[in-house]
Amino acid sequence: MTWLQNRIKTVFERFRADRYPSPPRRRSSRGQKTHVIILDGTLSSFEPGYESNAGLLAKLLDELGPSINVYYRPGLQWHSWRSIRNVLFGGGLDQQIRDTYGALATRYRPEDRIFLFGYSRGAFAVRSLSGLIDRVGLLKAKHATPRNIEQAWRAYKNPQTPETPAKFRAAYCHRQVTIEMIGVWDTVRALGLRVPFFWRWMPDRYGFHNHHLCRSVKAGFHALAKDETRLAYRPEKWRANPDHPAHLEQVWFRGTHGDIGGHLSGFSAARPLSNIPLVWMLQRADACNLPLPKDWASRYPTDVNAPSIGHWQGFSKLLILRRRRVISVGPTEWIHPSVARSERVKPEVHEEK
Repeated sequence: MTWLQNRIKTVFERFRADRYPSPPRRRSSRGQKTHVIILDGTLSSFEPGYESNAGLLAKLLDELGPSINVYYRPGLQWHSWRSIRNVLFGGGLDQQIRDTYGALATRYRPEDRIFLFGYSRGAFAVRSLSGLIDRVGLLKAKHATPRNIEQAWRAYKNPQTPETPAKFRAAYCHRQVTIEMIGVWDTVRALGLRVPFFWRWMPDRYGFHNHHLCRSVKAGFHALAKDETRLAYRPEKWRANPDHPAHLEQVWFRGTHGDIGGHLSGFSAARPLSNIPLVWMLQRADACNLPLPKDWASRYPTDVNAPSIGHWQGFSKLLILRRRRVISVGPTEWIHPSVARSERVKPEVHEEK
């Protein structure tokens, strides 16, 4: 009996799992991803020939394929008379920021890179998104539930309770998230078009947003419209933060709000003027190591003396409150060299009759 037991034991020893271990499982080598968030301005279009600079950037990056994750979202649209309030007064911005935050949280993994771009109210939105990430954190993918996204937003909106974001970050968020750059074209506040008389009764629901470049951001670039006068489009510049020595450039270009953002409503003659802040932004993105098609620079011809779209188009006729913008010059703010060339010639301005 003992001999038989030993014999059986010997046979089973030959087929023990630990003697013939299975090959190691291959880990999915996803590799580092680059996430690009692009939020466009109000009434923007993605139709060929009607794209803003934000839309052109999104289409350019789409050519790179799956190596880069591009999240593009158009601005508020006038789909019907029901949506007019959102268009006029900036409603829906909260939801846009929350949706974008959730989309980024589900895609982001540690060591990934993040780039944020926006135009007009979309610029305000991406800057708010960076503030949300900086103050509260970016949810881990497994925790990116609608409930947690809403809780993160509430914690961001109520800075009076600093312990809440800290606890929330420790429980649900990545330990540290870095934003490589924020690039924005003519940031304006979210209150909307400021139709005369009505805007005075609209509450300032966005006073909690941070006006400084956040600590999690390596570099910020802001293209500003030198010739804009509508108070509805009062620019929201970044304020210098001596405690956070990030790279910051705020540069003034010839043109109005639509010229700087490339929102030209089909007036193609102004495209070479709008390409100047577009090319400038792409150069800065390239310097921050954002992948771009090799031939991108040859696609956007520039002309500082091209016609401007002006500021009496469409709804703008209702915006009677006007004032010239105050232009500052300093270590982080200056006028683009192309402006000097335009002042030697009186450029044409296109206005609707």
